[in-house]
Amino acid sequence: MLESLLFPFTEEHEMIRQTARDFAQNEIAPIASEFDESGEFPMETIRKMGELGFMGIEVPEEYGGAGMDTLAYVLALEEICKVDAAHGTIMSVNNSLFCYGILRYGTEEQKQRFVKPVASGKAIGAYALTEPTSGSDASNMRTRAVRRGDRYFLNGRKSWVTSGPVADYVVVFAMTDPEKKHHGITAFLVDAKAPGLIRGKKEPKLGIRASATSELLFENCEVPVENRLGEEGEGFKIAMSVLDAGRIGIAAQALGIAEAAYEASLKYATEREAFGQKIAAFQGISFKLADMKTRIEASRLLTYHAALAKERSKSTGERFTLEASMAKLFSSETAMFVTHAAVQIHGGMGYSRELPIERYFRDAKITEIYEGTSEIQRLVIARLESGLH
Repeated sequence: MLESLLFPFTEEHEMIRQTARDFAQNEIAPIASEFDESGEFPMETIRKMGELGFMGIEVPEEYGGAGMDTLAYVLALEEICKVDAAHGTIMSVNNSLFCYGILRYGTEEQKQRFVKPVASGKAIGAYALTEPTSGSDASNMRTRAVRRGDRYFLNGRKSWVTSGPVADYVVVFAMTDPEKKHHGITAFLVDAKAPGLIRGKKEPKLGIRASATSELLFENCEVPVENRLGEEGEGFKIAMSVLDAGRIGIAAQALGIAEAAYEASLKYATEREAFGQKIAAFQGISFKLADMKTRIEASRLLTYHAALAKERSKSTGERFTLEASMAKLFSSETAMFVTHAAVQIHGGMGYSRELPIERYFRDAKITEIYEGTSEIQRLVIARLESGLH
């Protein structure tokens, strides 16, 4: 394949991809439909994923991770999401939104205390940035953090927190100086057992239903000064750099969903007969399959390219915002295009819950929304390319 010519795959990359593929097929596939139906959090399989190193692939071994690179992370996440995007979402948040930011901006004590248990799968991490009135516009944040002596007191409400109902630790963003707007945001590492942290209602979602999402409320929640991530006022910078990493994970998730829908459609179209021939022989179906395959391969190249850009940034310090946004934008819209076509190719069976096609369709939609909507990705790309801010 083209990917093997363009990207520096090693035996280690192939090993983790195969390990993730085998685990997804053997451990996740048999339960995916059941957990989608119930909306329960799949704690047992998440723990097993932690034992295999999937919950901290890029985390150095001394902090409980697998010590591998970004390409390895993308390859493994793609395989998990190909079977169940909900498991992939939990994996993505732990790796990208939680561990990455602490590794980059945290102290040694913070890495030992917060990263180690999450990377090893013994604990669950979460990331709380969005609020009911503050989504893409972080400067409109209402959550406040006031310092009194050696503690901060947090008050406010966070919404759409992935893994919120079960998280052990949460990266929380709050205003410490509202007059400075986004320059007044500060990041904190909050133990979910901290007094004043209240888990709100669990969201009833269209897709990725086994990935628990909820509000988090803070009522004079006490956070020690040593749990501040970075300096006061650095929260927005931290949030944006973490989202750059997270968007690569969403691109890989979308790629996995699209691949699953395409492969199922190809198999169905070459087996199903109508009017005396396989439906794949009809131009209306064959052109759909051609477009699906082309968009998937383009998404793969963008996603792997973004992974390498992130890997290079570890030594150069360069931003990889453009590559991450392009990969996330194109891959998420590809996932929606491919899953929509998959439902159409399967006809009535695509609409039935007897097959996972409708689940792929429902799961794909969120990839165009979270960690920056498609509209925000276009805005980011346009601004970076034009130089106008």
